[in-house]
Amino acid sequence: MVEEVRIAGLGVIDEAVLDLSPGFNVVTGETGAGKTMVVTSLGLLFGGRADPQRVRPGAGRATIEGRIVVDPGGRVVARVTETGAELDDGTLIITRSVSAEGRSRAHLGGRSVPVSLLITLADDLVAVHGQSDQQRLLQPGRQRAALDRYAGDALTKPLRAYTVAYQRHRQVGALLEELTTRARERAQEADMLRFGLEEIEKADPRPGEDAELAAEAERLGHADALRTAATTAHEALLGDPASTAVSPADVVSLLGAARGALDAVRDHDPELAQLADRLAEAGYLISDAGTELASYAESVEADPARLGVVQERRAELTGLTRKYGEDLDEVLAWAQRSARRLAELEGDDERIAELRAEHTELGGRLGEIAAELTGVRTRAAERFSRAVTEELAALAMPHARIAVTVTPVDAFGPYGADEVEIRLVAHPGAPPLPLHKGASGGELSRVMLAIEVVFAGADPVPTFVFDEVDAGVGGKAAVEIGRRLARLARTAQVIVVTHLPQVAAFADQHLLVAKSDDGSVTRSGVTALDPEGRVRELSRMLAGLEDSELGRAHAEELLALAAQERRAAD
Repeated sequence: MVEEVRIAGLGVIDEAVLDLSPGFNVVTGETGAGKTMVVTSLGLLFGGRADPQRVRPGAGRATIEGRIVVDPGGRVVARVTETGAELDDGTLIITRSVSAEGRSRAHLGGRSVPVSLLITLADDLVAVHGQSDQQRLLQPGRQRAALDRYAGDALTKPLRAYTVAYQRHRQVGALLEELTTRARERAQEADMLRFGLEEIEKADPRPGEDAELAAEAERLGHADALRTAATTAHEALLGDPASTAVSPADVVSLLGAARGALDAVRDHDPELAQLADRLAEAGYLISDAGTELASYAESVEADPARLGVVQERRAELTGLTRKYGEDLDEVLAWAQRSARRLAELEGDDERIAELRAEHTELGGRLGEIAAELTGVRTRAAERFSRAVTEELAALAMPHARIAVTVTPVDAFGPYGADEVEIRLVAHPGAPPLPLHKGASGGELSRVMLAIEVVFAGADPVPTFVFDEVDAGVGGKAAVEIGRRLARLARTAQVIVVTHLPQVAAFADQHLLVAKSDDGSVTRSGVTALDPEGRVRELSRMLAGLEDSELGRAHAEELLALAAQERRAAD
């Protein structure tokens, strides 16, 4: 159960604390006093949409903290433990804050958690229903979801199998659509790829060939200059063998002379001996370099014919890189990708045949599972109709009947091939009409309550929250709603925001929300009423005056009737 809710900076509420009890809790107050903020706060606490406009002006942030008493062995505790959160003496503390800029944060048992986790936990903790839920119930999708929820496990397994098959059926259909409607574009793409691959295959480039040819063209284009440079360097290092000069001027001879001068005296000083060795090493290196220069000079030849071949090949490869990539490596990568794509395109006919066969098979399977879903929904609809009709009889609609129709359709949808509609037969002999046509505001409120009571039996949760579920109702119907809510509160905690004294009279605890002089609700603005306070509040709700003798008498009568009903039920 929800034990306590602390609200700060939400709507007209500056700061308030709601101490809730087991059983039937009712919240009342003047129009605009902030009663609905109680339901809003509980909605936020369990993952509802964060609306920054709900933040109290000047507050900067709205904060809601709830203390929830949970079953130590239940699923909620297991999920909470998985997140690393902790319980406080068997109580789960949930905190939700919303800034004026729209940022939302959630904390569970002292740990920051995603809001989606609160939504998951809410399935096992609370069912919150505001005034907008009645309008959503008018939508066909919501009515189908309501019936599916009631059907429970009997529908879950086939619906899961249907969902998998339906998604694959759509994927295969989309592929078929693309393959068949874009045949011309795909043929054009195949021709373009085929032409490019043939061009590359004809040229037969090698990886890195463009770089190799560029280097060869550079060498062939400057053969004479390269040979002259190598010869000149060779002569400088080793001298010209054909020269008749007497005095050596080449580097090797000069190094030899220097080394000879040092070798003559090297035994007298080790340092000088090291220098002589270094000169000897330099002589060997220069001699080797000179020899290689001579060999290089002999190998370099001007070959105009070869240069022409290289330039022609480079031009051919440049044509490829201009079309298919920055260099030959990218051209070859394009060829690999294009070959795979061409194989796909050329296999379209075979692929289309396979997809059509799979599409047909999936369609047949969907039909079988959809028929199974229809059967489950039809059986559930009969039970659901009877159960809700029985509840309506207890809500002062003894002649009304709910009829849930399940109509198979030709097209497959995300949830099967059924249209589900909840219809109301207002009285015997009346035609079944859709809820938005056959139910008044007060009747729709009672239908909503009846459905929730049925859900409570099929898929119980520990706490139910209703925001003016009695809107548009009065008189005897209001008394019946109060009586039914009191019965529901025997097996679950019920929190109701109401403006009807007939409903409030049945509560186990009555909370009054009142504004202070500045128009805000402060900590002292939410009070649990004692018996005398309940009489005064019910009198105000009945007659508009707290101290009206007639109103007080009527209030005491309502309270006595409710107390008698509860004793009889016990």
